[in-house]
Order: sequence, then C-alpha cells, then structure tokens
Amino acid sequence: MTEYIGLDVSMKETAISIRRAGKRIWRGKCASDPATIAELIRRRAPNAERVVFETGPLSVWFYHTLRAEGLPAICVDARHAKAALDMAANKTDANDADGLAHLAEVGFFREVRVKGYDSMLSRTLVAARTKLMRTTLDVANQIRGVMKTFGLIVPCGMGGKFEAHVRSLLADNVGLSQIVLPLLAAWRNLRLQAAKLGRQLLAEARRSQQCQLLMSIPGIGAITATAYLTAVEDPANFKRSRSVGAWLGLTTRRYRSGEVDYDGHISRRGDAHVRSLLYEALGYKTTREDRLQTFRCRCRPQARRHYACDASLR
Repeated sequence: MTEYIGLDVSMKETAISIRRAGKRIWRGKCASDPATIAELIRRRAPNAERVVFETGPLSVWFYHTLRAEGLPAICVDARHAKAALDMAANKTDANDADGLAHLAEVGFFREVRVKGYDSMLSRTLVAARTKLMRTTLDVANQIRGVMKTFGLIVPCGMGGKFEAHVRSLLADNVGLSQIVLPLLAAWRNLRLQAAKLGRQLLAEARRSQQCQLLMSIPGIGAITATAYLTAVEDPANFKRSRSVGAWLGLTTRRYRSGEVDYDGHISRRGDAHVRSLLYEALGYKTTREDRLQTFRCRCRPQARRHYACDASLR
C-alpha cells in the first residue's frame, strides 16, 4: 500500500495530511523545515508515492531538499489547485492539506517545473541589480523634487554630473544641505553597489557560451541574455520553439464562445521581467534597423554598398 501526502506550507508551520487507499490515515502540523518534514514522512508514510505542495516563496527550497532526502516531491500550480481546494466548506490549513493529498491520490494536478539552484542564483543576481537601479533612480528623483520646492532646479544628467550639480546648488543653502546630503550619500552608495552587481553579472555572462551567443543579437545584453537563459533553463522543456512565446505571455489571448470569436491583447502570463526585457530588445532592434535604412537611403550608392557589407559582419 502506498501513501499520498499533501503539504500546506506557510512561513512558520506546515499542515500535513497522509492518505492511503482512499482514506486519511494521519494529519498534523510541524515546523516549516523540509528536513523535519522528511523525517516525519518517513516515519508515518514509509511507502510515499507522491508528496504534493503548492507554488510559493518556499517551494524551491522545499522541492530540492525533499528530493535530496529521497522523497517524490511534486510542486503543483497554486491557481490550478485553488479550484479543487475551494470545494471544501471551510478553508483551513488542515483542509487545504487534505485537498492536496486527495489531488495527489487521484492524480488531478498540474506539475510545475522548479528551477535549479544555479538558475535561481543568477535570477536573484539580476533581480537584485534591477532593484538597486530602480531605488537609485527613486532617490535621485526624491532629491530633485525636494530641491525644486526651494527653487533649486537640478539640470538633466546622472552619475558624477548629477552629484556635482546638487552640491553646487546646495553651496549657499546650509539648512537644505543637512537634509539632502544624506540622501545624496545614500544615492552614491546605491549606485556603487549596483555597479558592483553589474560587473558580477557581466563576468558571469562572459563565462557562459550560451549567453555569448545570445549577446551577439542586436539589442541583447548580459542582463537580457542571463534572464532569458535562467527562465528557460533547458530547451528540452518545450516541445516547440513557438511554445516559449506563449509561456512568457507574448502571444495573443483568444476568446471563443458560440458565434463570438476574437483575439485580444497578449496574455501577459509568465515572467514579467523577462517579457519586458525582450520587449525592450525588440524596440531597440526595430529602431536600429529603421535608422540603418534611413542612412542607406541618404548615402551614395558606393558608400551604401560598403556600409551594407560592414553591417552584415556585425
């Protein structure tokens, strides 16, 4: 006889339900530690067939740790599981664990591919740099807004020019300097840390042959290449190359009912960050091709031929 386990994971405690032959044989709670849960499952369900839990902030840690413990861990789509879990009269952690165990027993679930630790580290590096860059811009805008209130307009520019402009405008305003200079110091530190992560990201992209191949495409840099590769991981995960666009939410949604049949906007499913990076790369490539075409039309025929040969090598 095999057992089927459902885990309702939260930050502090995890509700566990074990089913065998269509009946619940045990349920309880323990700390949200995969090693502790694995020991409990081996003691209560030595012939575990499936250990099912939903996607969440701890799903990567749970999946890889339970797999390392030799348990058949399966991560399922939370949106897909919600339709079945809502059938319960009362929503509690214990009932959710029972529902997941029942889904594991009948096999009515959609398994989610969990990324590896190396891919998650690269994705975390990209996300951390992006967060620092956005925070740097927010602090710079805050400085501009504060100084504008007192009639001090900071000229356009970032980097060293921005700091020089701010300090020159604050030279004769001691009271405002005591407020803005700490913000400027925080802005400088954020910028340095973002640059440090950017160098680390670029070094990692240079070591990857796949990133180098993607970066040869106009508009694709180290950030876009790394984010795309860590999202896709293994090309064998997709049966057709066309499926990648749908997986990233770049294909149109379709609504069909009776005589009504129309296509809408893109579905916007999947990784929003990767989708935005690909959209920016496409915009750069399209703008670049338009500029090249305009340049060729204005050039003389002989120069146009030489430029076309040079552009083909890029």
